Amino acid sequence: MPKNATPITFLLGCTASGKGSAGRALAGRIGAEIVSVDSMKVFRRMDIGTAKPSQARRQLVPHHLVDVAEPSEDFSVAAFVRQAEGAATGIAERGRHVLAVGGTALYIKAWSEGLFDGPSADPVIRAELTEKAERLGNDILHAELAKLDPEAASRIHPNDLRRIVRAIEVYRITGTPISELQTQWNQQRTKHPCTFIGLRRSLEDQNHRTNLRVRRMMEDGLVDEVESLLDEPTDLSITARQALGYAEVIQHLQEGTPIADAVEMIKINTRRFAKAQRTWFKRFHATSWIDLSPDSTVEEAVDQILTIEGSGWST
Repeated sequence: MPKNATPITFLLGCTASGKGSAGRALAGRIGAEIVSVDSMKVFRRMDIGTAKPSQARRQLVPHHLVDVAEPSEDFSVAAFVRQAEGAATGIAERGRHVLAVGGTALYIKAWSEGLFDGPSADPVIRAELTEKAERLGNDILHAELAKLDPEAASRIHPNDLRRIVRAIEVYRITGTPISELQTQWNQQRTKHPCTFIGLRRSLEDQNHRTNLRVRRMMEDGLVDEVESLLDEPTDLSITARQALGYAEVIQHLQEGTPIADAVEMIKINTRRFAKAQRTWFKRFHATSWIDLSPDSTVEEAVDQILTIEGSGWST
C-alpha cells in the first residue's frame, strides 16, 4: 500500500436499503464528502429512476461522480476508478473524510482492489453477441454465460448486456472463465486502507421499500423523464437503456407494453438486482453489517455506524 494512501470508508447495501440517506447524514456528522459508487447516477438527466439526490441535498453535502457523463456514453469501470481516485485525492487535500456510498459492487471491487486487465476486445465477437441479444433477448446470452461460467453469471444481472458480452468474449478468446482470470480480486487490497460498512434489511422489508420506491418514481414522473431522454438528438447508450426502470419504461413507450405491466416488471427486476447484489456483497468478507428494522431511523443507523471500529472516526 502506498505511503500516506487516502483512507476510504465504503457504505454499501442493496438498492432501496437507505444507504443514501444514511450516507448524507453520516457525512454531515463526520465532515465527509461523498463519492457516489453507482453506475447509473453518473448519467446526466437520469434523475428519477436512479433516485439521485437533489441539487439541494448535494449543496449540503458534496457528492462526486454524479452527473459526469452523457446518457449517450458507455461509462466504463476504468473511467469510474480514474475519476473516483481524483475525487478522493481532492477530498483528502481539503482535510475531509472520503465516504464512498453506493451499491454497484463491480465499482467497489475495482476501486478497492484494482481493475481486471483482460484480453483486448474482439469487435467480431461483440457484434455477433450483440446482434444475438437484439434478436433473441438478453436471457439467451445470460443462459449461455451460465453454462460457460456459472460464477460470473450468478453475479451479472440478466439485463447487464455489456458485462454478459464481455464475459462470453473473454471465454471465447482465452478458453478460461472470466471469474478464474479475476484471481487478483482475492488478493489483499493495496491501493487504500478501506473500511466496509453495510446496511442490511430483511427480505420482506427490502421488497416493501422497493415497491414504495417504484411507486414514488412513477408519481415523480419517470415516464416523462424517459420520453425526454428518448427525444434527445443522440441515442441512449446500451448501458443507459438497460438501467432499472428505464428499460421497462422504454418497452412501454416503444413496444406498447401496458404501463401496469411495465411497473410490475420494474419491481420484479429490482428484486432480482437486489438478489444479485447480495450475492456480490458476500465477497466483501471484511464488511461490518448493520441490520436495520422497518422502524429504524436514519439517525439510529448513523449512531450504529459510528460505533464500528477501524473507521478512523468511531466514537
